[in-house]
Amino acid sequence: MYDQVYKSVLSKIKPNKTEQQEQDQLTVKFVSALNKTLAQHKAKAILGGSSAKETWLTDNKEVDIFVQFPYQQFKVKSSKLSDLLEPIIKKTFAKHSIERVHGSRDYFQIRYNNFLFEVVPILEINEAKDAINITDISPLHAKWVNKQGKKIKDEIRLAKQFCKAQQLYGAESYLNSFSGYMLEILTIHYGNFEKLLKAAVKWREPVIVDVEGYHKTKHKVFFELNKSKLHSPIIIIDPVDKYRNAAAALSKEKFQLFKKKAKEFLDKPSTELFAEKKLDLVQLKKSKQYLVYLEMDVLEGKRDVVGAKLLKVFKHLRKEFKKYSLINAGWEWSPGESAKMYYLLKIKKLPKIEIKSGPPMKFKEHVKEFKMRNKDYYEENGQIMAKVKILQPKLKDFTKKAVQDKYVIEKIVKVSKVGFNF
Repeated sequence: MYDQVYKSVLSKIKPNKTEQQEQDQLTVKFVSALNKTLAQHKAKAILGGSSAKETWLTDNKEVDIFVQFPYQQFKVKSSKLSDLLEPIIKKTFAKHSIERVHGSRDYFQIRYNNFLFEVVPILEINEAKDAINITDISPLHAKWVNKQGKKIKDEIRLAKQFCKAQQLYGAESYLNSFSGYMLEILTIHYGNFEKLLKAAVKWREPVIVDVEGYHKTKHKVFFELNKSKLHSPIIIIDPVDKYRNAAAALSKEKFQLFKKKAKEFLDKPSTELFAEKKLDLVQLKKSKQYLVYLEMDVLEGKRDVVGAKLLKVFKHLRKEFKKYSLINAGWEWSPGESAKMYYLLKIKKLPKIEIKSGPPMKFKEHVKEFKMRNKDYYEENGQIMAKVKILQPKLKDFTKKAVQDKYVIEKIVKVSKVGFNF
């Protein structure tokens, strides 16, 4: 049963020969053009990311390229690498769309034919200890994954697709989920995708994964790594850097969700758990609860920063809607698209007057402050109380005001759509 599911999923997510050839040919052309200009600077462009590891999924039109600058010559200019690379990029790809993106070291996005190439400047190193910036280590990750052989690549693809479908993919701060590299390490460590799921069901915090056996005991891990990097429910010792936790960004919420979904699949294997589901407004409108549906135009900027702002907006509105007995809520966003959020609520209208509880009468100073803030107050069972008028008792009115709140507006461009199912 499991094998049938895996075969079916891989037939949909693994790039076919035509797709592989298209990416290969375009990448060779792109890298050759860049290296021609880089030659005089003694730097070189190489393929990176999932393309270099051969773990990428079908329909992926993004390719990572690393420009390696000689270590001895440029280590003192580490902070200037982006500035050095920029004119080279502009000269080489003058006819293409180029954007400089802020990061731990700024990188460049180039629209080349129908692909997006991300070009990252790094120092060429052989060991992680020589890295000046975290991005310098990236080619070492690809080398390590590729040493594990071809057979594991499809198992990694299954793990990636499973996490994408369950909204468990991405280490950005607004996601706090499993990065591609984390899933590569975990799949390699446990042997295959299925063994990873079986292990996950039994995981107990903190889970220590040390593939290369750098640290002899769990105690050694907690003693030798930076304490600020040890708060994640899984601690994955980076196979190329024994002092780095590759899972530092993973939240407990996503850890528990992965365990839950792993059990769900093992109990009843199905291709459905690998299928990515977009937020479906039609289905949401069929809900018996009251629906508030929002679309927002987002600010331009780095994906991580924009996503973090949207997450704050989502959480803020979720808190505001609790007074209408919030049942469920969710959101989604992909770069280049509008953000979508929904809130399912049990009630659509509040009483016009809310009874607010204050401090016990014996706390005179606090009672005095409560009276100053609330005019229509009274005493009940030794406690100060107040009748407070609700300004927007109707859910529709409250929503329209809430989305114009300064906290919301300063984090987006505008709310482009507000919808209800009542």
